[in-house]
Amino acid sequence: KNQFFSTLRIYTTMKSASLVTFLILRESLAFFPARTSPPLPKTMACQASLSPLDQGLESWASSSGYGRIEKSIPAGSSGWASFRKVTVAIPPSDDDGKPVSFFVKSSSRSCDEMFKGEALGLQAMYACSRYMPDDQTEKGNSLRIPKVFHYGDYSSGSNGSFLIMEYLNLAGRSDDYALGQAMARMHLAPPSDKAGNPNSSFGFNVDNTIGGTPQPNPWTKPNSGTKEWVEFFKTHRIGHQLNLAGDSYCSKLWDRDIAPRLELLFEDLMGEGKEIQPSLLHGDLWSGNIGSADGMPSVFDPAVYWGHHEAEWGMSWCAYFGRDFWDGYRSLITQDDGFETRELLYDAYHQLNHYNLFGGGYLSSARNDLENIKRTLDRMIAG
Repeated sequence: KNQFFSTLRIYTTMKSASLVTFLILRESLAFFPARTSPPLPKTMACQASLSPLDQGLESWASSSGYGRIEKSIPAGSSGWASFRKVTVAIPPSDDDGKPVSFFVKSSSRSCDEMFKGEALGLQAMYACSRYMPDDQTEKGNSLRIPKVFHYGDYSSGSNGSFLIMEYLNLAGRSDDYALGQAMARMHLAPPSDKAGNPNSSFGFNVDNTIGGTPQPNPWTKPNSGTKEWVEFFKTHRIGHQLNLAGDSYCSKLWDRDIAPRLELLFEDLMGEGKEIQPSLLHGDLWSGNIGSADGMPSVFDPAVYWGHHEAEWGMSWCAYFGRDFWDGYRSLITQDDGFETRELLYDAYHQLNHYNLFGGGYLSSARNDLENIKRTLDRMIAG
């Protein structure tokens, strides 16, 4: 209080009574504590200070038996989502017994819009990548696919959603023979409940996107074969892309000269023991979506659906598959007759999609594919 009375004497000397009164009043008020609201419980206070994403992560970790979030570190972003690396107090273990960290994607948009298709696709790839053919006695090569732990909307009433998957230490592309063999193992995996296809159909659980282009995936009938695949690809792949492209020349070529005769390209794949069986496809396999993790080949950013395994190679022109890759793949899946012609068909889908995304010369490439397919069909009919 010495400071107070010193101040009081100064202002008294200055004969400033109003200021003296103010200072006395201020000093007296210090003896009466201000009214305050009772403090929030500790857990409520912590929750109130967290973002919707952090609240969602804390709730998920606690309910999953992983304890609290220990670290949540920003790990970049894209034009549509933000990424984080997250560790928990009581982490689960991976197949090698090592503690798992998590890779989290978040967005201000709903889970149905952003992450459901990706999550279901990764879950199917995770299941199918572990398939072991009956005639393969050794473990062989398989894909390293991150395990999905959770996906959904924020529960706090805020707009947004998130996807939680296993964090992989991704590295560059390495052993192409191993990659080819691992892709073949995934393609050979039979449809199943665990892989999200209990009825052995073509299509997928949800529509998704290839790049930024919508990709419709309606299921075909149960136990589908070659005819169902041809109709699926005709309508929901080439036909869909042509509708988006709006090019009258390609559309007429397709509708008049190719689509009515398309089954001719699949004659070698019809009948008992020859029918096309649904294979799980990555769907957008090019060099930018190929890498490795933990010494194993890895593929990511998929546009997953169940289709003809040959359709996987429609992006070969920018995937740089060499002899080692094909040796690995063909060690498990041999090449069928007519593959070279059908390869043009599957290439046309991706050329059209690239035109719809980027414009430019991709349309000319798609036209060349379709014209070559027409010529092949003309020769087949002529004799």
